[in-house]
Formats: sequence, C-alpha cells, structure tokens
Amino acid sequence: MIDTDFLHGLEKFNLIIQKRVTSNYSGPRKSIAVGRGMLYKDHRIYAPGDDIRSVDWKIYARTDDLMIKNYEEERNLTIHILVDKSLSMKFGKPTKFDYASMLAVGYAYLAMKGNDKFQFATFSDDLEVYQPRRGKSQLIAMVDYLNRLKPNGKTDILSMAQRYRKMIGSRSLIVLISDFMLPVDDLRQMTGYLGNNQLHLIQVLDPIERHLEVEGDFKLQDSETQTLMRTYLSAQSREQYIKRLEQHTAAIEHECDILGNSFTQTTTDTPIFDSFYKILGK
Repeated sequence: MIDTDFLHGLEKFNLIIQKRVTSNYSGPRKSIAVGRGMLYKDHRIYAPGDDIRSVDWKIYARTDDLMIKNYEEERNLTIHILVDKSLSMKFGKPTKFDYASMLAVGYAYLAMKGNDKFQFATFSDDLEVYQPRRGKSQLIAMVDYLNRLKPNGKTDILSMAQRYRKMIGSRSLIVLISDFMLPVDDLRQMTGYLGNNQLHLIQVLDPIERHLEVEGDFKLQDSETQTLMRTYLSAQSREQYIKRLEQHTAAIEHECDILGNSFTQTTTDTPIFDSFYKILGK
C-alpha cells in the first residue's frame, strides 16, 4: 500500500538527489536519464580517448583539425514504467508487487519533477496502459490504481514487449520492474522487441526467495500454475538453490551489459530509499 508517508518521503528524497547532482556536475540535471542525447550543442578539440565516431569529418576536411561534436541531453524524454502484476508478485509481506509499485511511483515522481513525460503500465498475461502526460494528476491516478490492483495472471513478458513496442515513439527510457523468474532467453527476445531504447531492469525478490533461510519438510506451490511439490529443504539443497539463483541473476546482468542496459536486484526488506540510491547510482 502506497501511503502519504511514502509520498512525503519522495519529496525529501528528490531534494537530496537534486543537491547531490548539483554538487557533482557543472550544471543542474533536469532529467533522471543520463547520457548523450541527439541535440547538437557545439564543438571541442579532439582528445586521446574520445570516441572517433564523434569526430566532425566535414570540419576536418576543411581545416585538418579534429573536432568533436558536443550534444545536449534530450529533454523531451518519455519514461516508460512497466510493473509486473502477475501472481508471483503477490508473495511476501510487503508483497513484491507493493514494493515494485513504490519503486514505480518513485520513478514517476522524479520524472514529473524533471518535467519529463512518463507512461505507466502493468502486465502479466495482459497489458494495461496509461497514456503519458505531465502533471500531478497522472501520478495521483497511478497511485490510486496501484493501491486497488490485485496481482493476477501469469508473466508473459514476450507478449507484453510485442504489444508495448507499438506505443514507444522516440528513443526512450524503459524501467521494467519484476521478479524476473523466467528464462533468460525470454529476456533476450524481449530486449530485441523493445528496440533501441535504454532499459533499466529492476529485480524485486522477497528475502526468503533470495536467501532461503529455512529447513525441513515443505509443500511448495507455484503461485502462477498452482503446481504443488513436496520436498525436504536441507543445507545442501539451499546451497544449490542459491547457486542457481545467482547464476540466473548473473546471466540477466550479462545480457544487460552487452546492450548497455542496467540491472539491479533488491529485496523487499531493503529500505525503499536505499534501493532508490542503489538503482539511480547505476
């Protein structure tokens, strides 16, 4: 549940972020997206280590001087915030969906403060989309919707990506929040469907899923398929589980690194603003 205390905390968090950014950069940063945009600003002299692709060869042809094109960050950016609402996100207290929702609202709030448009959607085996616009009304509607929503359905990230890509105009920042308990091949295909956009993947896990600090006889039920399995969890099986989870996480992170995207894992027992610092630091 997203309450007023969290929303007040976002205002304080935004002020801290603004202060940190201003102290570390020569000018104020107006967007939560970082990187070279597409708007030409001016030229500067080439220096060793600069990307040779940035050289203005027309100037070189006229003057024999190597000059680099400077660009301004694109300001008319749309932030796309996609939250997994499948039944697997219902696990834990707080649930993974509750935690993911707070992260989503935090991104939307920072986008609003940066005067960026944001578009918000939830998905499982269906897709619900809110159209982008600026202002507090969009944020308030988002909070109300998330507080009323009950996780449902199975995760179908490929169907979501195929449908959602039609709603993306210019190059955008896409924030995708899920537990990502799915094949890495699906994530690879999903990235291809979403095209040449900057992706931030945020994996939200419950501490039990992350550390499995339990032992004994258990009946385990898949929340999405309802499949039941009876098993004994020993120290050895716990070690094997953690190893496989870490391998899965490493594979996701590797796929993101290849394409210049970012991946962050967090757990629902982490203070929410600590997670924000970790995510934005990437």
